[in-house]
Amino acid sequence: MINWISQVWSVAIFNLCTVPQRKGAAITTAVGIAGVVAVLVGVLSIAEGFRAAMAISGPDDVAIVIRSGADNEMTSGLLREDTRLISDAPGVARSADGPLASAELFVIINLPKRSTGTDANVPLRGVGKTAMAVRGDVTIIEGRGFEPGRNEVIVGAGAARSFAGLEMGHKFRVGQNEWTVVGIFSGGGGSSESEIWTDAKVLQPAYQRGDSFQSVYVKLTSPEAFQTFKDALTTDPKLKVKALRQAEYLADQSSMLTSFIEGLGMSIAALMALGALFGALNTMYSAVASRTHEIATLRALGFGRSPIILSVLIESLAIALIGGATGAAAAYLAFNGFKATTINWQTFSQIAFAFAVNPPLLLYAILWATGIGLLGGLFPAIRAARLPIAMGLRET
Repeated sequence: MINWISQVWSVAIFNLCTVPQRKGAAITTAVGIAGVVAVLVGVLSIAEGFRAAMAISGPDDVAIVIRSGADNEMTSGLLREDTRLISDAPGVARSADGPLASAELFVIINLPKRSTGTDANVPLRGVGKTAMAVRGDVTIIEGRGFEPGRNEVIVGAGAARSFAGLEMGHKFRVGQNEWTVVGIFSGGGGSSESEIWTDAKVLQPAYQRGDSFQSVYVKLTSPEAFQTFKDALTTDPKLKVKALRQAEYLADQSSMLTSFIEGLGMSIAALMALGALFGALNTMYSAVASRTHEIATLRALGFGRSPIILSVLIESLAIALIGGATGAAAAYLAFNGFKATTINWQTFSQIAFAFAVNPPLLLYAILWATGIGLLGGLFPAIRAARLPIAMGLRET
């Protein structure tokens, strides 16, 4: 066993030391693999960033209630009596001012993007006075909160960054109403940062919604209280609603887009990987061909076939890992934290988010590079091991 390991080590070191003699082919292969990794990480970082924007941090003690049969807030509808029954359900946390429940409206308005000037859909949400207390991670970072009963709005940090006219103190007109921006808020990097908030009682007449709402967000006494809360609503004959944990609802809202992006990224990377694989095969076949005499000499000296195979695979893997690490580093520097907006296919509204290049994604990309390297070296390694000793020794 020790002799076998010594053979593998000796031949592998010899192969790696001769790589500079084939630096042109090796660099071409490494660059090809780096491109695969960079593209894969870049595309999948979009999905990771969008997923992170649609996720929540901290305890999952917030629930959303919408009409039974609705897929999202846009297609939901609740009456005032419905919202009262939901607020009074067991499991809802309370403060000195009453239940921590916020009956809300969700409408879409058009505002120009800062980057292009073209109009895009932006969520305008009418909320109750307890909306911030319900969510827990929403805080005013500039200005103040809106005053109930007035045409005032507070803007999520992501929306303020992405759309024109949402700076502090500015006014913008939507329909027949003019709204004044009085505050900027953060929401822990979540989807709420892509929204504009105002008083639900002001938004109702502005959009002729009467006394109706679309959803109710509630703060639960604890994450474990969700089932009690849900059972109370679904068994109440006066209600036709469904309750979901906020995390569950947001994950469902992001699933369609993230699945599409991931599928697209995998398809593009697979096509590029095919080209990189042929490059690796060409490089390693050339390496084997240039060392025919040396390989035959090693076989004549008693080196086994498996050390030869492993040494070629190690060389191919080393080139692939160098390319993979380079591509991963380039993707991290280029994409991580890059701010962008995209459309949420469920609500057709814009979501501001940041590309996220996280360690699992980098590891996944390196595994792709490893696979290309191993496949690219496998057949040349087998060819090297099967090379007839006599024929190889006649090579000059």
